[in-house]
Amino acid sequence: MFKRDVSAEIEVAVTAPTTLEFQIAVAQLPGLQLTESLEYRVNGTLVSPDEIIGDHGNRIHRFTAGEGSVTASYRASIEGRADPAPVRDIDLTTYLRPSRYAEADKFYGYAATEFGQYADSDTLLDKVSSWVGARLSYVPGSSDPIDGAADTLLAGAGVCRDYAHLVIAVLRAVNVPARLVAVYAPGCDPMDFHAVAEAFVDGRWRVVDATCLAPRQSMVRIATGRDAADTAFLDNHKGAITLQSMMVGAVVDGLLPIDSVHELAELN
Repeated sequence: MFKRDVSAEIEVAVTAPTTLEFQIAVAQLPGLQLTESLEYRVNGTLVSPDEIIGDHGNRIHRFTAGEGSVTASYRASIEGRADPAPVRDIDLTTYLRPSRYAEADKFYGYAATEFGQYADSDTLLDKVSSWVGARLSYVPGSSDPIDGAADTLLAGAGVCRDYAHLVIAVLRAVNVPARLVAVYAPGCDPMDFHAVAEAFVDGRWRVVDATCLAPRQSMVRIATGRDAADTAFLDNHKGAITLQSMMVGAVVDGLLPIDSVHELAELN
């Protein structure tokens, strides 16, 4: 049981009227004690967004905005540990299928050759995570927002979402259900919204972070989905926007946990 404090400050310039959807609030899950404040303003005026609750506790906050400045301010303190993520039959089929950024069908032959000999699921998870970590270089700005796992493998570089997409695509290609989770990650350097993979192994959802940028045990779930298309911190529909600034914070009360890439871990 340990306390985690997270925050996000975002400013967006709206150049044509639009509908905005933010996913920056911590997922409200059984076992967690969550104290939070969330404020959205359009040209300085407080707005009340619609809250849409999705699968896995995802919380989308949606509102319309005219031209001008939009700001989002979020603070949360989290105590306790979330109950183990539920295992649903629909998830075990959904997260085996290729998706927009995790094109597992492009990896079937390659993944079978590279990892088909590992029958033990624990070993398979370790091998895939280590392989992705060794093949890619973490280079901010090296990837395009529309790049998928195949693009990332060819480029040999990316950021956290690219690492996660490649892990997910390879795991799905060897019949391991896998999905993407957006998290607050105490200890992450550079600090930002972080993306990790979550794989179904030995009857539970296990977190995989091939970047090794932060201890998995301290991460806090924000949104869960097939890939980044489901978990983006900001979407807009019609209109036009420009991200002006963003500051993300995440700390633990006390020392960060010690993580080992060779051990199974769960988001809590």
